[in-house]
Amino acid sequence: MAELKARMPLERLLPMEVAGVRVRQVDLGAMTLVMPYRGRDAALSDALKAAHGLRWPERGRMTGTTTRGVLWFGRAQAMLIGMAPEGGLEENAAVVDQSDAWAVVEIEGDRAAEALARLTPVDLRPGVFEVGHIARTEPSHMTASLTRTGEATYLVMVFRAFAHTLVHELGAALEGVAARVGR
Repeated sequence: MAELKARMPLERLLPMEVAGVRVRQVDLGAMTLVMPYRGRDAALSDALKAAHGLRWPERGRMTGTTTRGVLWFGRAQAMLIGMAPEGGLEENAAVVDQSDAWAVVEIEGDRAAEALARLTPVDLRPGVFEVGHIARTEPSHMTASLTRTGEATYLVMVFRAFAHTLVHELGAALEGVAARVGR
């Protein structure tokens, strides 16, 4: 009988660095999609605050951090990261474990936004897409969540099946930036 071993989706592809921009795989730990039942938004927000000390995020924002937080994930959806759901969240929302469903990369460097701009139509200028902002977007036709986590740092989440495609597209974008600036 074959012995299966859990692997991170980008284990053999990352890290990489091009044009001073570093791309590395990130393990967010437990990831749980939370979708409030109709009319239970306030109760869910209270339960989330009581159990985890975090509030439900506003549209396009996050609460907490990327090691323990809640990311806006679309209309009436949020991703709880870095912790297992507790405190009766299930009474107020559909709660679905997504821990193995996503490939997550961190892109960091002065030209990170420039490379990402080649892949997504999101306006990444600092005055528009600030730290803590999140956008659901489609870089190179992949459904993704894009979060600005620092001045020159971004978190990109795609379905695990697109892990190789994401790395390929990021590499091509970074090579384009490197060619333009002369490395």
